[in-house]
Amino acid sequence: MVEIRLHDSKSRMKRAFTPLDAANVRIYVCGPTVYDRAHLGNARPVVVFDTLFRLMRAVYGADHVTYVRNFTDVDDKINATALARREAGAPGTLEELIRQRTEETIGWYHADMDALGALRPTREPRATDWIGEMVAMIGDLIARGHAYAAEGHVLFDVRSFADYGRLSGRSVDDMIAGARVEVAPFKRDPMDFVLWKPSDDELPGWDSPWGRGRPGWHIECSAMARGLLGASFDIHGGGIDLQFPHHENEIAQSCCAHPGEGFATTWMHNEMLMVEGRKMSKSLGNFFTVRDLLDRDVPGEVIRMVFLGTHYSRPMDWTAEKAGQAEAALRKWRALVAGIEPAPSAAPSVIAALGDDLNTAGAIAELHALAAAGDLAGLKASARLMGLLEDHMGGWAAAPEADLSGLAARLSDLRAAAMASKDFAPVDAMKAALVAAGVEVRMSKAGVELLPGPGFDAEKVAALG
Repeated sequence: MVEIRLHDSKSRMKRAFTPLDAANVRIYVCGPTVYDRAHLGNARPVVVFDTLFRLMRAVYGADHVTYVRNFTDVDDKINATALARREAGAPGTLEELIRQRTEETIGWYHADMDALGALRPTREPRATDWIGEMVAMIGDLIARGHAYAAEGHVLFDVRSFADYGRLSGRSVDDMIAGARVEVAPFKRDPMDFVLWKPSDDELPGWDSPWGRGRPGWHIECSAMARGLLGASFDIHGGGIDLQFPHHENEIAQSCCAHPGEGFATTWMHNEMLMVEGRKMSKSLGNFFTVRDLLDRDVPGEVIRMVFLGTHYSRPMDWTAEKAGQAEAALRKWRALVAGIEPAPSAAPSVIAALGDDLNTAGAIAELHALAAAGDLAGLKASARLMGLLEDHMGGWAAAPEADLSGLAARLSDLRAAAMASKDFAPVDAMKAALVAAGVEVRMSKAGVELLPGPGFDAEKVAALG
């Protein structure tokens, strides 16, 4: 069995991964709140944990891994979007408009993540289908003295859980001093968080012992994870921005509702994403959705390759240069493995790199080594383990049809003249113009060969003719 070692955010250590049940490795990852398109930062955990899912399937067997990623489809942002649609004259009740918006957004999300080569998780629960379980869990927390009802709300009593703050490494008092917390007169402590809140007639709501209302965000994931994976499971993942308060609160309410159970054994967090060295922001003009890039003809496979080039625990910088490098490497690999049957399994060196805390950058280096060594069957199988070089994702890399023979003959003539005159400036100038037009120039003793390359621009090529 391949050894897998993962860094656990809670213990702050890299440890050997031993599943609770090797016949059913269980992973939960916090999914999107479905009110708008997924931006580039939202896509990073999708690719990170899809790669983990693929690794676990390769090691333990595809039928022995359960991966759950939820949809949060009850949220104030969704409500606000639906209200805005109604005010703009959209027909239907508010409930119908909310459902339309969430269905539409889930469709967008699936299409965009499919384009990145992400496998669909085993289960994709919607929060609104688990309200009954949330209400039951809240009732258990009240009965055990860990939550209290106040003015139509139910709040978790943070001071009742001695380990609160262990995941994020801060004490409750430190959190109060440094955090922006919602101040409410019915809270016993500023850090207490909402499990249930009231809904008026304008907002979606469900009946409960505390009145008509809707769940707080944190209880949703705890209830869905419990229902689909059990009170204890192997890995909980998500972006580092969720570590506090979301994941901290999940641990508190889950451990208090089910004492003696461990909730997640390992916690994994991917770092944030930047664009060209700066934090992604609409105000800076560097905010992109995944669909923005796809519509600009940046292939999903290229986006995935750029993501995989940085270890998940480090901030990732999306740059045009990295995208160009990823595109060139993928074009080269696709040309090499065309018509080659993949090996029965990925190369041990690639699996070992991924097993070392999901070292995707190291695994890509091993793919380059396989290509250099001519192990094309191993390259194809290993790349596919990482969600690359799949047949259905390769349409973008098909070489454009172009007759470059006339330009090749002209460059050959220039080279012959330069060999006699020793003036290579005209050759260099034409070569630079061809490269700028996305043409790959191959010059050898045998002659000159021109091929469409990354960024091939037919109009620029025509202008050279």
